[in-house]
Amino acid sequence: PACCACSFSSGSPHVPLWLLFSRSPAMPKNKRNKLVSLTRTEKKNRESKTALIDDLHDSLDNYAYVYTFSVDNMRNSKLKEVRNQWKHSRFYFGKNKVMQVALGRTPEDEYKTNLHKVSQKLSGNVGLLFTNKPEAEVSKWFTEFAEADFARSGNVATQTVEVSEGPLPMFSHSLEPQLRKLGMPTTLQKGVITLMKDFIVCKMGEPLTPEQARILKLFNYPMAQFHIRLLTRWSDGKFEVLEEQGQEEEAQGGEMEGDDVEGEESEDE
Repeated sequence: PACCACSFSSGSPHVPLWLLFSRSPAMPKNKRNKLVSLTRTEKKNRESKTALIDDLHDSLDNYAYVYTFSVDNMRNSKLKEVRNQWKHSRFYFGKNKVMQVALGRTPEDEYKTNLHKVSQKLSGNVGLLFTNKPEAEVSKWFTEFAEADFARSGNVATQTVEVSEGPLPMFSHSLEPQLRKLGMPTTLQKGVITLMKDFIVCKMGEPLTPEQARILKLFNYPMAQFHIRLLTRWSDGKFEVLEEQGQEEEAQGGEMEGDDVEGEESEDE
């Protein structure tokens, strides 16, 4: 006779009871056909743009002067320093198309008289400065303000830099493989990095490679200047060109990108 623990009756096939009462494993969910709604994202983007336009209109109503400016050798940290020194004013840097809408692109839809001329300058690496400071004070401060910084790949070398053969005691021995990888003929001699022969890092007037820019930074050779140039000024319907916008800036067009300031409006909290 069949065992009762293994079958329903003597004529049935042997099936263990644990198999009869166990649950089949759940099949994994198919994620391929999962629908993702973009409604919330689109709504958030619209709200963000509307908020920026409203904020720009508020600045236009509360500040006497509007400047367009461009930045030479943009550095987010440097721009933040300028903002901290000019907390009495407002900076907007990025989202050019939204700012153009806020100002108005034509005489028919401009927020105030001649703002469409300001809007036309918002292309490429250009931002807006709102301030109540007198013209002479603004012009003097931004003309004099400039800070040295390290050049990046693509910048033009402002001088020829050559490193003489011999020990480089300013560097830790652990840096030797990195220097060699950057193209410098180095070796370790008694734990000290040593340059085997004279090495020309860069030549004046030539564009820098990523390796050259890195070496110049390691040897503390700043070859770039962070500088803000005021391009135009608007006040009470009067528009003035202070400096012609360079062709390279106009050619960049579109929206700007960056780490934490570029590509977003720079505002005082």
